[in-house]
Amino acid sequence: MEFSFFLKVFAALFAIMNPFANLPVFLSLTDDRDEAGKRAVAVTTFIGIAVGSVIVFFAGEAVLKVFGIGLDDFRLAGGFLILLIAISMLHGSQSSSHAGTAKEQDHQAAQDNPAIYPLTVPILLGPGTISTIIIFRHQAHSPAMDIAVAAALAAIVVLLGVFFLAGPALGRLLGQTATSVMSRLMGMILAAIAMEMMVSSLKTLWPGLA
Repeated sequence: MEFSFFLKVFAALFAIMNPFANLPVFLSLTDDRDEAGKRAVAVTTFIGIAVGSVIVFFAGEAVLKVFGIGLDDFRLAGGFLILLIAISMLHGSQSSSHAGTAKEQDHQAAQDNPAIYPLTVPILLGPGTISTIIIFRHQAHSPAMDIAVAAALAAIVVLLGVFFLAGPALGRLLGQTATSVMSRLMGMILAAIAMEMMVSSLKTLWPGLA
């Protein structure tokens, strides 16, 4: 396994799925449930993220081919979308592409079981996450790099599951200050990764820029 590539993919996924920032969202959507109810939502969310990630990992590029979308075009658009999400994180706000619009958030709050919608889609497995998986999967040019992407994806899914299962205890441990600091730090990392994606795609689309 390419360990350096694993760290790069894991850092990108950690920044965009951000367990620290999304834990308060999970707690707010399950605050009317007892401990068993919270665990049930956490397990369902874990399964939803795992299944969705596997589908994107294996079928993402095929879907792009069906619509006739080139990988470099998608990488440029995906990098721009991820940059917008990163800027929102740096400003201490949520990107509407993942958190939804105000109207969508009102609808999300009314859901009886928020595990699949909105926690899995679009909050955790939204456009930015899907773009990140597809782009890094395309950059994997060897079996070792493929394993690195799969391992990073598995690691972040497991980490999210652990965070949500331990949600009530972690919520008491982590204050607003820690969550805000981590969110902005992840925003900086995500912005750097987004810029790299955009620059790489521009160099391929317009070789004269190199």
